[in-house]
Amino acid sequence: MKRMEIALFATAGVIVATAVPVFAQSPGVETHVEVHVRAHDAKLIGDAVGGAFVTVTETETGKVLASGVTTGGTGDTRLIIRSPHERYGNLFDTPGAAGFQATFRLTRPTEVEVSAVGPLDYPQATVRASKTLLLEPGANIGGNGIVLDLQGLIVEVLDAPPASVDAGVAVRARVRMLCSCATEPGSLWTIERITARLMEGNDVVAEASLQYSGQTSVYSGTVRAPQPGAYTLVVAAADTDGDNFGAVSRPVSVR
Repeated sequence: MKRMEIALFATAGVIVATAVPVFAQSPGVETHVEVHVRAHDAKLIGDAVGGAFVTVTETETGKVLASGVTTGGTGDTRLIIRSPHERYGNLFDTPGAAGFQATFRLTRPTEVEVSAVGPLDYPQATVRASKTLLLEPGANIGGNGIVLDLQGLIVEVLDAPPASVDAGVAVRARVRMLCSCATEPGSLWTIERITARLMEGNDVVAEASLQYSGQTSVYSGTVRAPQPGAYTLVVAAADTDGDNFGAVSRPVSVR
């Protein structure tokens, strides 16, 4: 930030004030912290799902020291998922892997909260995680950095057209990990249970299981209403092995 200082000069008996630019530097030591946001039991949250919004906040004052969105790819599947993890082993610091580098100045050891909200492109699946830690001025955190873990699933209704009572509502839904990683039977990520429910208020009036359609991450089935009317369709998915769950709702009509 630039400020102006006034310099006084005597010229022919006349005092002249001249503005002299001076560059003022904020106090403290510049500190860098790398933050990665991981989908629980999966990979990094980045460009494919709109990233996660990261905030670094000083806990004592509530002052936001840095904020931004994680950008980049989901990371190396072999390192993150397939290979055994070694202490201090590199998991996330790979070319193109999604992350956010927070840069700010500290004057003293400072307790901060680092939080993440995402995935930003899918509001129905957006969740938050945070952790609190002490940072030293100039003690940069790089490599794997600070890792925040977001649990859940991205569930989308691809198709659920208006239908008759006899035909039932044909539902097609897509289920992915929060990082956008695909799900299907026998893969790294398997969804054990997907259910389509027709709701009237808080009451479930009909439900049916959705089965894998043969298309990656897509599941389908038919749920039949007891009578014509306007309903809310709720599709819920459960990855019980990975402790990830997700749901989405939309209105449907049955004639």
